[in-house]
Amino acid sequence: MVMLTTLMRLVSARYGQPVDVVSSGGWTPPLLEREPTLGHLQMVTSRKTPYLLCPSQWALVRWLRARGRGPVYLGDIDPEMRALLRRGGVRDEDIVARPAAGEDAPVLWPDRWLALGAQDPSHAWPTVAVDAAQFRLPRLVVTDAERAAFAQWRDDRRLHGPLVLFQPGNKRTHKRGKVMTADHPKHWDAAHWAAVAQAVLEDLPEAQVLLCGSPPEHEVLEDIRLAAGHDPRVHNLSNELPIPRLLPLIEQAHSMVSVDTGPAHAAAALGCPLVVMFGAASPEKWRPIGPGRIALLGGERGAASRVADIPVDRVVAAWRSLA
Repeated sequence: MVMLTTLMRLVSARYGQPVDVVSSGGWTPPLLEREPTLGHLQMVTSRKTPYLLCPSQWALVRWLRARGRGPVYLGDIDPEMRALLRRGGVRDEDIVARPAAGEDAPVLWPDRWLALGAQDPSHAWPTVAVDAAQFRLPRLVVTDAERAAFAQWRDDRRLHGPLVLFQPGNKRTHKRGKVMTADHPKHWDAAHWAAVAQAVLEDLPEAQVLLCGSPPEHEVLEDIRLAAGHDPRVHNLSNELPIPRLLPLIEQAHSMVSVDTGPAHAAAALGCPLVVMFGAASPEKWRPIGPGRIALLGGERGAASRVADIPVDRVVAAWRSLA
């Protein structure tokens, strides 16, 4: 969803108006609701649930029919979404669809989205010529009210000094906590994270190391905090980081060390200096891009790559290189 902002901004600029988005996932509304190019956000709880059993699909179809005709940029290659569009009266000639072929090509997602957004449906509407390259870097918006609320929370928590963020979890961890996590390509042992925390605090004794994640990741983060020897400068924030707080935290952080996962893309979009560790996913396709310094580690062995193979000293050296 972070990388999708490139497509939203390009399409909005080409047609001269906000864009409506159909999406799913609990993170989508708080991530996109501040985006100035967003018109209407229509959420679907599931596109694979049978239609008669999914009220959010009914609501989507009603909204599409009421919305009327217009260009549609379809980033979802699953046939269920195209079937829902047809139920809503969307014509095939109005659709620009992401091609199913070439999924494994070494092309970054922002570049894929820009290539999609530069096309016209066969039934064309008037557009304005724009330079797509200006929209290549994903963007997230943080409001002044969110910054003020974060400042108050930070003061209440007495998190003084530089804030160094660790993002150990990934989508699998978010869904299942510690279960089926240790053998995942993005898993890195708690002792490794604790060793990096020790190196960070040796370099920046006044810093605070913040372990970031969602509530289901509490145990994973707690293992790291305990491995760090109960250092009071290492904090488990699994239950304290809703999106409106996470984004200003990232924006104001000293740096982040992360596995390849969503918050790393948010950090890149907000210009936070970033170290990203890759497992089996290709950095040529999935690496975060943004205006700040980004160091990439791992991924050299393709699908056989594991974050577990990255030594601690390489991560520490990459973090120090951000300065």
